[in-house]
Amino acid sequence: MNHVAPVEICYDNMRFLITHNPTNETMKKFTEDLPYNDGAPPPDEIVDNWLGLLKNKFREEPGSCVAVHCMAGLGRAPVLVALALIECGMKNEDAVHFIRQKRRGAFNTKQLLFLEHYRPKMRPRSRSRFRDSTVHCCIQ
Repeated sequence: MNHVAPVEICYDNMRFLITHNPTNETMKKFTEDLPYNDGAPPPDEIVDNWLGLLKNKFREEPGSCVAVHCMAGLGRAPVLVALALIECGMKNEDAVHFIRQKRRGAFNTKQLLFLEHYRPKMRPRSRSRFRDSTVHCCIQ
């Protein structure tokens, strides 16, 4: 199977590397494992764990890059990055377009429908509470 090259997605002082399935040698570089079914949108528990992971990571290491992988790097990984962008104020359709500019073929129909209907878990009033001079967007 041909895999597409990893791509970096940068937005509002957040950096993500979307890649395909890592090898046994590179797996050590990944710190968390948030598996969910191929081709499906993530369950609520995965979304909550993902947002919690990002909140901690970007607070502890501003400017760091979070690598996200799935089998081909076209579905599950881009969906999680899209959720982070949406949580930071990007419109749902803009997040999809933003990722697809660098990751052609990202998202299937089920995932697009999920993202279309996704509503940020952060309350708009609480967003500014998590901003500081080094991190412009923080996941609550």
